[in-house]
Amino acid sequence: MASTTPKIAFLRGFRDGSPFFLVLAPFAGLFGVVATEAGLNVFETLVFSIAVIAGTAQFAALQLMSENAPTAIVIASALAVNLRMAMYSASLAPHFAGAPLWQKALAAYATVDQSAALSLILYDQEPEMSRASKMAYFFGVISVAMPTWYCFTLIGALGGKAVPESWALDFALPITFLAMIGPMLRTPAHMAAAFVSVVGALAFGGIPFNMGLLIAAILAMLTGAQVELWLSKKVQADG
Repeated sequence: MASTTPKIAFLRGFRDGSPFFLVLAPFAGLFGVVATEAGLNVFETLVFSIAVIAGTAQFAALQLMSENAPTAIVIASALAVNLRMAMYSASLAPHFAGAPLWQKALAAYATVDQSAALSLILYDQEPEMSRASKMAYFFGVISVAMPTWYCFTLIGALGGKAVPESWALDFALPITFLAMIGPMLRTPAHMAAAFVSVVGALAFGGIPFNMGLLIAAILAMLTGAQVELWLSKKVQADG
């Protein structure tokens, strides 16, 4: 709504982001468990989550580190997993134009799947929102995700050995991404990129050091861009 104030927008973001607690808590706890079992101490595990704040990239990097993969491979794989952040940033940038530098810097750090996905969906639905309200909504969403990620990483690191394996906390990762990606598959380009990423990840899964993910991510982005280009040309030709 055009009359939505930043305070109302923040509370709305907090409300919309709150359900992610149910998946982020076990996901972060699982990372804390895995990281300490891989040899990191509690402090290193917590700093890892605070500095990176990207669950899938953290798991990918941790696995490769435990396999003694070359540093370049660890960095490349983590960057490949996080390439979607660059697309999120490009999509969010026009909405945050004119915001103070400190807000942009904080938003850049806090751009994760949850904050980007919910924000972009709302901005498309309500383009009349003011820049201040858009920023407030974004921070409302992340005000749930960030503390949850930090706190449960610490909890997992401190008490991970007491968690029974039968709890299977790794269910949180696929459920989180299915919940976020589903509503965003709105165009043929989105669906084509998603399809190619799945096929590529399966086809190249046997490549050492998870390099198959890097290949799948690149192929998916190229596919999405090409489909978008074809559709644009088709619209121009029909018009």
